[in-house]
Formats: sequence, C-alpha cells, structure tokens
Amino acid sequence: MSRIRLYSELRRFDTFDDRFNYLKLDGEVGRSTFGFDRYINQKFYTSYEWKRARDEVIVRDNGCDLGISGHEIHGSLLIHHINPIIPDDIIHGEEWIFDPEYLITTTQITHNAIHFGNDRLLPKIVTSRSPNDTKLW
Repeated sequence: MSRIRLYSELRRFDTFDDRFNYLKLDGEVGRSTFGFDRYINQKFYTSYEWKRARDEVIVRDNGCDLGISGHEIHGSLLIHHINPIIPDDIIHGEEWIFDPEYLITTTQITHNAIHFGNDRLLPKIVTSRSPNDTKLW
C-alpha cells in the first residue's frame, strides 16, 4: 500500500524540488483511475463542493506552483490530489477528496511530472546573462 501524503507534511519542505520529490508517484499510481468512467470525473470537477475546495486551495497557495513563492502561475492552474483518487472515492462520497489537507495548486506540466515521477518534464530555470559574463551555458 502506498503512503498517505499530507499538505501539513508537504509545507515543511521549503524548495520546489523537495516538494516535487515528496509528491512524485514514479509512474505507479497503484490503482486504476478513471479510464472509461470519465463521466464520473467530469461530474465531480464541476460540482459546487469541488469549486469551493479548489478556490480555498488556490488562495492558501497564493496561486503558486506547489505553493512555493517565486513559482507564481500566470496561466492555467489546477488542483492536484496529493493522493490519487479513483471512481469509488467519488461514488462513495469520500470527504477527504475535498479536504485541502490532501490538495495542492500546480500547473499541468508539474502535475504530469508528479504522476510520471519525472523531473525532466519540469521547466528549467533560465539563468540571466549580464554584461561581461563569460561563463558558457
């Protein structure tokens, strides 16, 4: 059984890389997700309860990727379930799927990197050049 990850543990990590490493799933979610049951997923993500939880998490994380200052999201963002959900979680009305303790703000790119456990999918930080800078990239 996979470990349960918590926002209260995640926030102890100060860097984006440390938070990513805490969250990454290494491509093994461990259980079947939605597949042909996509309609359940779509109904869930348009519900009032989800929209309320989503807004709360975005405010808590200041609209930053993995809640890290300096990683502000200027485009589309999404809310990631720190512990993957399956259709039965929605069907049985599991309360934890709306709990901010199990949610984090992220970008689609970071979200994909978490699920595939591949930090090479993450955007690289561009180093600024300055006059008289002779160091090659």
